[in-house]
Amino acid sequence: MSSTVCFATARTPRWDYGASQVAGLERLIERMDFGGWIEQGEYVPIKTHFGSPGAHRVVRPRFLRVLADAVKAVGGKPLVCDTVRINGWDYLEVANQNGINVQAVGCPVILADGIFGCDSIEVEAGPVLGSVRVAAAIYDATAMIVVSHCKGHIGAGYGGAIKNLAMGGAAGRHRSGDWKQARGHLHAASGESTVVRDAELCTMCLQCLHVCPTEAISEADGGLIVDEEKCWRCGRCERVCPEGAIQLEKRGEDEFQMALAEGAQAVLSTFEPGKVVYFNFALEVQPECDCMPMADTPIVQDQGILAATDIVAVEQATLDMINRAIPLPDSLAADRGVEAGQRVLTEALGVDGQLHIDAAAQIGMGSQAYELVDV
Repeated sequence: MSSTVCFATARTPRWDYGASQVAGLERLIERMDFGGWIEQGEYVPIKTHFGSPGAHRVVRPRFLRVLADAVKAVGGKPLVCDTVRINGWDYLEVANQNGINVQAVGCPVILADGIFGCDSIEVEAGPVLGSVRVAAAIYDATAMIVVSHCKGHIGAGYGGAIKNLAMGGAAGRHRSGDWKQARGHLHAASGESTVVRDAELCTMCLQCLHVCPTEAISEADGGLIVDEEKCWRCGRCERVCPEGAIQLEKRGEDEFQMALAEGAQAVLSTFEPGKVVYFNFALEVQPECDCMPMADTPIVQDQGILAATDIVAVEQATLDMINRAIPLPDSLAADRGVEAGQRVLTEALGVDGQLHIDAAAQIGMGSQAYELVDV
């Protein structure tokens, strides 16, 4: 059976509010019938991404405000949230700099895993992960709105709602200091640390040191060392190394994509059916995740906002829309020679995000068949 995915286009052909993207979001909210599943006084996390120093293409506070106001209008209590990525205090300041604060969004802005990233509950997951530490404020909530900025991702190939929950719904740290008990568990297959594998290739450009979110890399004896207890195995150091001198012992691509699906499923398992809705923002579709300290130019034109109650359907519809779009000039897609008719995001990044959507469907998270309804 196919699932309904509602769509509000980014095109605004008329000079009136009703044609705006904000009004389009309001129509999507009407279709998602907040009053039908949000109860009076119910806490409703609005799970999004706060960005990073230098990364500004997150879902705009104006849209978050519309969602928060809609929750309050039906008697709910919204909380805009993410989980610790860099140190908690600093990450809240990043959110503030990107305009995500109580004044702008009209509700509290919190870290779902606490200011230190350690507040979590272990939840059973699938055979690849075994278990996941779900952020406490998400685990304890009984309803949730997942707001995803849809874009590329160097590991996942596509970063949408599944990636948002699998990586952003898991706690950043664990009190034991064991990275396997936190988000790093999704990335790596073993306990090996990130190391300089070939010192002869390393030019000491220090890009890895500067990009590390936990300050796990430092200089010593003319080289680089990694603090294994601090390292999250996020792979940013490997991503930015221009010489290929750094490698991370990580999962194979198929295993990692399945881990994403299992992680998202574990987070969603803490909610009753029908208590989570998804808003995918296919706007400013940059090739990198919002956790990187920069934001490249979009690889396709803004498409619009998609909404559904089926995570697999909304993800499939969003990825199809992005991949079928015309690649933009002066973007990574143009650099890689991607042409119209090719799968834009997949060809630009060389990683197929379709794999974790397939995995999510395989483990019963939703339907890949969808009907796109333009609101």
